[in-house]
Amino acid sequence: MKSEIFKKIVIATDGSENSVNAVKHAIEVARISEASLSAVYVLDTGAFASIPVDMAMGNMYEILKKEGDDAIKKVEYLAQAAGVEIESFNVEGHPAEEIIKISENVSADLIVMGTLGKSGLDRFLLGSVAEKVSRNSNMPVMVVRGEKPK
Repeated sequence: MKSEIFKKIVIATDGSENSVNAVKHAIEVARISEASLSAVYVLDTGAFASIPVDMAMGNMYEILKKEGDDAIKKVEYLAQAAGVEIESFNVEGHPAEEIIKISENVSADLIVMGTLGKSGLDRFLLGSVAEKVSRNSNMPVMVVRGEKPK
């Protein structure tokens, strides 16, 4: 049942359990609609704004870069196991902006992403990447809620 609506789906991942849930949804939609998938991990350069430069350029950067590589590999593995064609992007910048930019560059029909479910002060200070993408994207965005802790 090849879809005329979804031909290219972007899945944004940060490697968290919540994003794995979104990845599974994206892969299933891609599999059913015979769409290809683009996995995106954005190393948030804004995360370094409050860290002293010498620290930020050292271990923290390498840790976040490795997290991105691992997150992308996990998506690739799951997509390939499901028989879904996939390409990957591991970039640096502001997450919402980069996710939208890549989605436009690959001519995506849908963006799928998870939400961390932050609330209160964290959400106010950090904002929600999913909310920013939903608000600023010209294409549909599927936001998959993470499971509530038991």
